[in-house]
Amino acid sequence: MTSREDVLIIAHRGASADYAENTRDAFTGAAEQGSDWVELDVRLASDGSLIVNHDAWYHDQRTVWETPSAQRPPEVPDLTQALQACARGAIARGGTPMGVNVEIKNTPGDLGGDDVPWSLDVVEPVLEVLAQHRSVEGLGDVLLTSFDAPTVDRVRELGGPPTGQLVADVEGWPDVVESTADRGHVAVNPWDPFVDAAFVQRCHDHALAANVWTVDAHDRIIELADMGVDGIVTNVPASARRALQA
Repeated sequence: MTSREDVLIIAHRGASADYAENTRDAFTGAAEQGSDWVELDVRLASDGSLIVNHDAWYHDQRTVWETPSAQRPPEVPDLTQALQACARGAIARGGTPMGVNVEIKNTPGDLGGDDVPWSLDVVEPVLEVLAQHRSVEGLGDVLLTSFDAPTVDRVRELGGPPTGQLVADVEGWPDVVESTADRGHVAVNPWDPFVDAAFVQRCHDHALAANVWTVDAHDRIIELADMGVDGIVTNVPASARRALQA
């Protein structure tokens, strides 16, 4: 069983309680707050650029998919800039390089509307950028995740970094765990409300890490750690670290 000291603190879109999410400040802030990993979201822009933004729309309601990279809001980084910010933050704190969990956003209806066809076009560009940064000082391990099973399967087919399946549906999770393991992935990242000790044990029985999202409450962080989860995705990495050290 994972001890409290071994549970990874994964900053959800960076240190997003204190900084605008998925921004360079949020990623460097995550390092300053002692995060082991950063979780970020990547999407394709209309010119094929890789944009780090959670929603299918920018705050001004323009669709990421339909907006050229050069016209994106100035605070929104591309994937290269996000990785550079993670590396700078880790170097500045003089600590261990931070891992990066890249969530690929391309599920049906997630490109700005149900009438926009989804595709796997984003996978190869993501792998190319990650390959360019493989040896960058300050960057640690990489995990690629998606809610879309064909996406993470495609990463495996192309020999990319380790992969994990995001899970938000409470129905049928035993089948999801087994399927994820059978397809060669290394992690299941489940939504917190349906995670219990049985779920964590089933993941571990199939040699899968369990990285739970998104958890900010002190008592729940401790409860999950005592269940033996491998990682906790949180908006408050500094608070989560204190909870695990208490």
